[in-house]
Amino acid sequence: MRARLTLLVGATAALILLAFSIPMAILLRNSAAQEAIAAAEQEGQLLTPIVSSGDVARTETAVQTLNASTDYPVTVFWPDGTLTGVEAPRSDAVALAAHGRSLTAATTDGREILYGIGLPEGTAVIRVHLPDSALTAGVARSWLLLGAIAVALLAFGLLLAARFARLLLVPLHDLAAVSHRLAGGDLEARAAATGPAELRNVGTALNTLAGRIRELLEGERERVADLSHRLRTPLTVLRLETEALSDPAERATVEQAVADVERAVNEAIRDARKPASSGACDASAVVAERVEFWSALAEDTARECRVRLAPGPLPVRLSAAELAAAMDALLANVFAHTPDGTAFEVRLSPRYEGGAVVDVADEGPGLPNLAVFDRGRSEGGSTGLGLDIARRAAAASGGRLTFGTGGHGSGALIRLELG
Repeated sequence: MRARLTLLVGATAALILLAFSIPMAILLRNSAAQEAIAAAEQEGQLLTPIVSSGDVARTETAVQTLNASTDYPVTVFWPDGTLTGVEAPRSDAVALAAHGRSLTAATTDGREILYGIGLPEGTAVIRVHLPDSALTAGVARSWLLLGAIAVALLAFGLLLAARFARLLLVPLHDLAAVSHRLAGGDLEARAAATGPAELRNVGTALNTLAGRIRELLEGERERVADLSHRLRTPLTVLRLETEALSDPAERATVEQAVADVERAVNEAIRDARKPASSGACDASAVVAERVEFWSALAEDTARECRVRLAPGPLPVRLSAAELAAAMDALLANVFAHTPDGTAFEVRLSPRYEGGAVVDVADEGPGLPNLAVFDRGRSEGGSTGLGLDIARRAAAASGGRLTFGTGGHGSGALIRLELG
């Protein structure tokens, strides 16, 4: 944009300079020609009284003096056919002037200024020759000076345009940088109130928007934390009811489930109380731990759980808690949307660009509408929150969540790509 503004101003300045320079150049050329013609006419007028006297000797002396001191050759044609001064042809214009007229005529190498002087024995003609070089004397230098002034003015205009563009674009770049920082989650980013009044207004509006976004997010976090905190009371009651179970094995299973729910609630409160931050973990360790946890439920529901995990470490740009929540969401999706006895498989492999790829495939009825799932929604009465958790985790690490069918053309495949 800076180059375009400079180019626009430069083109406009160039057109204006051309509009003034071309007429000025023509005027300078015409002015030089008029000055040369005026000087030549003055020489002829100086000789007119001398030639009128008919004194040839005196005329010859005056002509020699003029030819020695000026650049305009002078010739006098006498009525008897003789001439005084520089040798010159008796042109048609000279013959016309011999009838008593004064005129200016063009020649092959310039102009001749002619004066007809009446004498008793006939008409004498004074001829002052003006060469082309005299008509354009000093024009080249004047044009060069005019061109230098035009170039200087154009350079000055371009300098002002570049300065103006910088004053305009630097605040714009700052506003864009602040916008990108806000988009990246830096809610402390603020724009400086610099530049023209319009840009200062935009910066003020952007700062107001950033403050409002921060207020809304803080309020949302407080509501989520409050909701999660309210869940602790029924969890406490549930834990007390669990202690009353008589079967030790059943009590241990329920206690473990309650502990996992309580862990998830505590994690939700902790995440809600602080801004989102980046983290890292070993995907192979987290995936293996969550698959082991869900394997117990798979045995209870007669599901075959096949596991193919690449050896670690496989570092990803995601915290262990977020990856565990995403894995729980994907595995819970299998148990919620396929009948008991449906086999499923979990695969973990390195990602080509760095990171890891987690595939959760089942042999159930498959996804009824892949387009709906790709847009982050679910069907069959599900809220779709589990898919949103997995999608946000993938996006936070620089990856993505995709959907497809199982390896045998049936069932569902959910792929979690982690950066």
